[in-house]
Amino acid sequence: MTDSRPDPDALLAQVNADTARESRGKLKVFFGMAAGVGKTYAMLFEGRAKYAEGVDVVVGYAEPHARPETEMLLLGMEVMQPRLVSYRGSTLKELDLDGVLARRPELVLIDELAHTNAEPDIDTGRPSGRTRHSKRWQDVEEILAAGIDVYTSLNVQHIESLNDVVAQVTGVIVRETVPDTVFEHADEIELIDVAPDELLDRLAEGKIYAPLQAELATQSFFKKSNLTALRELAMRKAAERVGAQVQTERAGSFTRQTWPTSERLLVAITANPSSALLIRAAKRMAVSFHAPWIVAHVQTPGLRRLSDAARDRLAKHLRLAERLGAQTVILSGNDAVEELLIYARSRNVTRIIVGRTARPRLVELLLGSTVDALVRRSGGIEITIARGERYTKPEPLETRPKKPVDWQSLGGAVLVSAVCTLLAWGMRRAHFELSNVAMVYLLSVAIVAARFGQWPSVLATVLGVLLFDFCFVPPVGTFAVSDSQYIVTFGVMLGVGLLIANLTSRVREWAEESRQRERRTESLYRMVHQLAAAQGIDALGEAAAREIEDVFGCKSALILPDDARRLVVRSSRSLFFDDSDLSVAQWCFEHVQPAGRGTDTLPSSAMLYVPLSASHGVVGVLALDCDEPSQLHAPQQKHLLDAFVNQVALAIERQALSRAAREARVRAEAEQLRNSLLSSVSHDLRTPLTVITGASSGLLDGAAMSKPELAPAREMVRTIHVESQRLSRLVANLLDITKLEAGAVTLKAEPQAMEEVVGSALRRVEGALRGRTVLANVPDGLPLVSMDGVLIEQALIHLLENAATHTPEGGPVEVVVRRAVDRLEVEVLDRGPGIGSGDESKLFDKFYRGSADASRRGSGLGLAICKGIIAVHSGSVWAKNRDGGGAAFGFSLPLDAARPAAIDPVDRDDHATTQTRAN
Repeated sequence: MTDSRPDPDALLAQVNADTARESRGKLKVFFGMAAGVGKTYAMLFEGRAKYAEGVDVVVGYAEPHARPETEMLLLGMEVMQPRLVSYRGSTLKELDLDGVLARRPELVLIDELAHTNAEPDIDTGRPSGRTRHSKRWQDVEEILAAGIDVYTSLNVQHIESLNDVVAQVTGVIVRETVPDTVFEHADEIELIDVAPDELLDRLAEGKIYAPLQAELATQSFFKKSNLTALRELAMRKAAERVGAQVQTERAGSFTRQTWPTSERLLVAITANPSSALLIRAAKRMAVSFHAPWIVAHVQTPGLRRLSDAARDRLAKHLRLAERLGAQTVILSGNDAVEELLIYARSRNVTRIIVGRTARPRLVELLLGSTVDALVRRSGGIEITIARGERYTKPEPLETRPKKPVDWQSLGGAVLVSAVCTLLAWGMRRAHFELSNVAMVYLLSVAIVAARFGQWPSVLATVLGVLLFDFCFVPPVGTFAVSDSQYIVTFGVMLGVGLLIANLTSRVREWAEESRQRERRTESLYRMVHQLAAAQGIDALGEAAAREIEDVFGCKSALILPDDARRLVVRSSRSLFFDDSDLSVAQWCFEHVQPAGRGTDTLPSSAMLYVPLSASHGVVGVLALDCDEPSQLHAPQQKHLLDAFVNQVALAIERQALSRAAREARVRAEAEQLRNSLLSSVSHDLRTPLTVITGASSGLLDGAAMSKPELAPAREMVRTIHVESQRLSRLVANLLDITKLEAGAVTLKAEPQAMEEVVGSALRRVEGALRGRTVLANVPDGLPLVSMDGVLIEQALIHLLENAATHTPEGGPVEVVVRRAVDRLEVEVLDRGPGIGSGDESKLFDKFYRGSADASRRGSGLGLAICKGIIAVHSGSVWAKNRDGGGAAFGFSLPLDAARPAAIDPVDRDDHATTQTRAN
């Protein structure tokens, strides 16, 4: 038997994905192989169909390209006015992102997803002149995050991972691209396909471009061979998308997988420009295999000789890989092949993808090849060699500018060699063998390498061989060699010396790297320690700013939200913010994405804004102002900055949670003290109030008080009796609310009819409702409800007394009972002053009296008691204003334990509404 139960992890993943999709708009992409296939037409046609169905549709941006049939589809539809941007002497039309967000339609149509937004010639400030995003797909992402559905169009050549393939096929490099994740996360893809011959006919008829442009296009991009290849790419991409949807549906139905999913890819990259091609090729392979993939770079000592440009290029490669959905990792070691294989085995990688080196074959034979070493030592891991044929001439790998010659270190090497020569001369005079004398020169090489570095040690090696030959090998005083065996000695000395120099230099580099790693660890530890010791947000921000400035050389500011979720600067070190800067920070806070300088969102900003994400959400934004922002994009610096940001976010969240815990503890202690006081006072007052009420009632009923001359005294006794009754009810309410909050109420639930509870409650409040019209709307056939009838009657009495208090004499009070799907609802309606603004959520709190009719007396406990009783029954309460004036107070009880009432159909009254007047 097979286990058909769903996987809990898969079920949780699906629930989380469904929850995330509920608040996000739906994206549909009309996908084609090239311009002119009809993507815009299909998008507008379907948009008009949705509009005819009653959907609120707005055309955010459409480019009909002067095609009459496409322009006809725009007639009668709401079209957003574009935002005009002055760019290089001309006026361009761009999508008005803020206008779409303010309009908030159900569906917005946006053409040309891969479009690059134009930056104005002069930054006039947002929103009139300054663009928020550099790419239109980023605008679409923000619109989707706002819960608005989007229809858009896209060509296959604009997908990032296919960019170099299209360039190889067509010879045209497409500059505008869209990350694959945008295409992959689309909710629906519709392939708009036509035959290449038909597309060429459209081009010839002038339906795509003007005649001159069409002729040029036919000679370059719009060749039949190119269109056929692009058509295949588009179909393959659409087929992969459909396959991914099938896999998602199968996972959602919790069926057993029928194909293996254990493939895991590892891509090894360098700072070479061709690594970008390798990353895109790996992305396509990962999509084909439906496999996770990792992009790794091994940092060897040779990386220290790379130029800043090469380091920046490596950082761009890593950002490209992250944008394409890969996990990136930086490894450190002397042997790149060994480090790659160790990491691959630890992550259960099944395939390593590397690029073929461009070094000459002779050099590879002499120095070895990384690819060959991987193949020999890979074991069970498959090695895929991607040539990545270039379509542009690659730029050479730059090296750092040569350092000036360190004459002091070279002089030190010469001095050490001279001292060792004197020592060797003394040993020779003492009749030591030449082999022992040679060891002295090896010692000099080790001393120079440890003290002065690699190149001075190489000099010491060469000097040692020459001095040994000149001073000690016969014939002495010349570089001639009488015995050919000494040539072997010279070779061994030279080889061992160079090996010592190389190893010692590597040890120095490893030591330097260890010191840097130690400094990073120490700075992170110091940051954590200071954040833990900081008391208050201001001290926390000051500690964070001080450490960030020391480690990264950047000024920083802590920007935190107020009660209205608007950002305010809480801690700043000589940084000043205007409204434009705060708007960038607000966007970063709301979208949980970095923004500003060095990012794709508002890159023209002067500062970098990083969201502070903690376990319970975003707690603020960290603003960074660096003299050289490129230093933050280095892989190691970026990882260290991420660690700093995470610690700051956790510290802020810890401060907020600590403050909330203190406030909650104070409130709980105050509440407990008040309840204890009220309980004790209520018990002490109950007996004397009962005596006063009984005595005043006896005096009123006595014959002596009926005498005319005692009329003033009788009125005074009546006042004492009424007020003592009111005070008795207040004391009873205090006892009830204390019992409810203490959990001392025992629920005696049994199936009962709600109409009986309503009738009993109306009889008990006849006095309070005197002079008012009471309407009871209780339909026949209501199910029995499992409830404590006494408590529910008490809750209904409190609602009726509340209505009587706020309804003038002669006004109506209505009781409505109705059945919902899984609950029974009881509502009391009046035509009083209604509920004041903002009171709806407070009326059921203890001692709160509404602001709509402040002249009425009341303790503010009746509705609180009602809420407590209904909560014990697992129900809910509400209060709202009625149309035409008045208020509606109600509660609902679950029908899980309900059963049909035993009512004879013959006895049913077709009109269940009864009308009475309380006397």
